[in-house]
Amino acid sequence: MSDKPNAALPEKTEAKRFDIVAMASSAGGLKALSVVLSNLPGDLPAGMLLVQHLDPKQKSMMADILSRRTKLSVKTAADGEKIMPATVYIAPPDHHLLANADGTISLSKSELVHFLRPSADLLFESVATSYQDRAIAVVLSGTGTDGSKGVQAIKKMGGFVIAQDEHSDFFGMPSAAIQTASVDLILPVEEIGPTIERYVKGDVNDG
Repeated sequence: MSDKPNAALPEKTEAKRFDIVAMASSAGGLKALSVVLSNLPGDLPAGMLLVQHLDPKQKSMMADILSRRTKLSVKTAADGEKIMPATVYIAPPDHHLLANADGTISLSKSELVHFLRPSADLLFESVATSYQDRAIAVVLSGTGTDGSKGVQAIKKMGGFVIAQDEHSDFFGMPSAAIQTASVDLILPVEEIGPTIERYVKGDVNDG
């Protein structure tokens, strides 16, 4: 009888199955991302891939800005690099960001998707294919519908989907994702970071 609690401990460890978080944002995204990342611990045991719609002609300062708002390591993604835990990889302007099954990143200048590069849909679809039920997708403030196809791919492969609620500065992208019926949680931006942490660490059961 006394060894029952100890016998259950391995199951608790195995509950942590989310090891990649893919996030997408557009208009109002920097503000939302700052809140989400500021609420995550510096030792988060998952890598994070981020698509933010940016002006393709201008150098992005997002990595510098966000690194001042989080304990996580933040960098502009490089083609072929290994996805490491506790690190945020931002798609460079005018490049699609993709996750590979071997845990590396690919950057692509393939055709625009819905007039966009980088595309949230392509990121989410690549993460769904490569990580299947170990992936979390997050749709934050933004206009348009980018990400709505991708969240369906994440959900189809057994992953988990979070969308920012209607109080986002621009509700177009979250609303489009929600309308697919593939979103598991609709949350205020302040709750998204702590929720990601709980799911990555296996502190909750996603049912």
